[in-house]
Amino acid sequence: MTNSNNFGIVISFFGLWITTYFSIEYQQTIGFAIIFLFGILHGSNDLKLISKINQGETATIGKKILLYYIIFVFFGVVLFYVLPKIALILFLIVSAYHFGEQHWNILNTKKASKTVIAFQTTYGLFILTLLFNFHQEEVRKIIGQIINVPITSVNFSYCLIVIGVLLFVTGLLLVRKNPIFSKEIMVNIVYLILFGIIFRNANLIWAFAIYFVVWHSLPSIKEQIYFLYGEYSLKNFVQYFKSAFAYWILSLIGILLLYVLFKDQEIFKALFFSFLAAITFPHTLVIMKMQSINKNNV
Repeated sequence: MTNSNNFGIVISFFGLWITTYFSIEYQQTIGFAIIFLFGILHGSNDLKLISKINQGETATIGKKILLYYIIFVFFGVVLFYVLPKIALILFLIVSAYHFGEQHWNILNTKKASKTVIAFQTTYGLFILTLLFNFHQEEVRKIIGQIINVPITSVNFSYCLIVIGVLLFVTGLLLVRKNPIFSKEIMVNIVYLILFGIIFRNANLIWAFAIYFVVWHSLPSIKEQIYFLYGEYSLKNFVQYFKSAFAYWILSLIGILLLYVLFKDQEIFKALFFSFLAAITFPHTLVIMKMQSINKNNV
C-alpha cells in the first residue's frame, strides 16, 4: 500500500464524516468546489505534457498539436450537441479506461496487453456503475437531460452485476498472467468496499468528487509532476500549477458561465458533466501517450 493510497483512505473517511454533519446542499457545494480546484487542475497541464512528449519537435509542429487539441475539445462539445447518445457512451468508456489505467498503472508494461486494457476499462466501468447504482433516480435524470430522452427503465443494479461479472472474469485472466496483480487483489477489494460505503452515504456530486479528486486527480497530478520534472516536491508542484494556471482559469470561467446561466435549473448538472466530457477526450489521449513513454522507460 503506497503513501498516496494511505492518504486516500484517510481523506475518504474524512469525506464520509462530512456526510454525517453537512446537508446534501453543502455536500454538493463542497463537491463542486474541490472538483473545480483539483479535478479540473489535473487536466489543465496537457499542453505542457504534450510539449514534453514532443520535446524534439519543431515550434511549427508544436503549434499544430495545440490546434489539434483545441479542435478535439471543440469536437467533443459538438458531438454532445449533435449526437448526445453516442457522445455519452464514448465518454463513459473513455472515462472508465482513464480511471482504470490510473488506478492500475502498476500493470502497465512495454507491450500493452489486451487483457490489462480490458480489465482497466471494466474496473473503471464498475466504479462508475457502483456510483450510479446508489443514485439511480438522479443519474437517470441527468442522463435523460444530456441525451434528451427519458431513461426511467434503466436499472443500474443489473448493470452493476453484469459489469461485476466481467470484472471478475478479466481479473481471473490476469491472476494467471500477472503476479503483480495477484498481490494487489485483497487491498483493492477493500478499496471497492470503501468506495461503496462512500457512494451509498454521500450526495452524488460529493461521492463523485471524493473518488475523482482523491483517488484519480491527485495521484494523476503526482504522476504528471514526476514525468515533467523527474521528482515530486513542493517546488515542482508550484511549477506545475504555474504552467497549468491559464488553462485552468479558462476552464473555471467556462464552468462559471454555465453556473450563472443555469444555476437555478436542473440541467446545470447535465451541462457540467458534458463539459467535463469535452475536455476528458483529449486529456485521456495525452495521458495514454505519457503512460506509453513511461512504459518504454521501464
